[in-house]
Amino acid sequence: MQNTTMAVRERRAAPRLVTGIATTPEELREVQRLRYRVFIEGMGLASLARADGLDCDEFDEHCDHLLVRDANTLQVVGTYRLLPPAGARRVGRVYSENEFDLGRLNVLRGRMVEAGRACIHPDYRGGSVIMLLWAALAEYMRKQGAEYLVGCASISLADGGHNAVAVYRQLREAHMGPSEYRVTPHLPFPYEKISPALSASIPPLLKGYMRSGAWICGDPAWDPDFDSADLFLLMPLANLDARYAKHYGVGELAIAA
Repeated sequence: MQNTTMAVRERRAAPRLVTGIATTPEELREVQRLRYRVFIEGMGLASLARADGLDCDEFDEHCDHLLVRDANTLQVVGTYRLLPPAGARRVGRVYSENEFDLGRLNVLRGRMVEAGRACIHPDYRGGSVIMLLWAALAEYMRKQGAEYLVGCASISLADGGHNAVAVYRQLREAHMGPSEYRVTPHLPFPYEKISPALSASIPPLLKGYMRSGAWICGDPAWDPDFDSADLFLLMPLANLDARYAKHYGVGELAIAA
């Protein structure tokens, strides 16, 4: 009887995840608090600490913020920031232009969505949250009429950059994009001066982009604030592998406006 009761409690404790888009100032603050916990506190970035405990910048008001909420606790446990073409026009650029010259992508600007600030609560990193975010992201792009997803993927430099070099060397062989879409980092990461790790440990988010058909569009940039090497990625929506898209439920998830 005791085992049965425990099993029932475990089932009841299982999270019921729902997704949507932040529509109120409080929901945006929930998203920003989660980002702060993951990016600032989780990475120990004391130089970026804020008294209000929010991760925010000038782009937030021009973006749509996907969120995943645990309906049992009402806690926001995952988020993705999306900058549509109209938002990019209002702010005058995309966030990635802080790190890269995107001049060659000017012809795509009206058809691309920039994704960034993807993060998941530490207690919810078993896979379900990222699956919901990916499905919602693809559906959002279709509703926007967007054909390209762009953004930066970060690789930690905590080991001195050796893994970042190994990851870049491995991925550029099979995933470098067409030359007409090459970008140039403002502050290049000096990968040629650092010895690579013996094996490449690809961050999960970056691995997911590669499996979905994303391209690397040039050499990595160095982000000293977050102590990372950043790769600029471009993914045509048409490149989504059918099997991978099916796995993530693309096209089956309605997003609340």
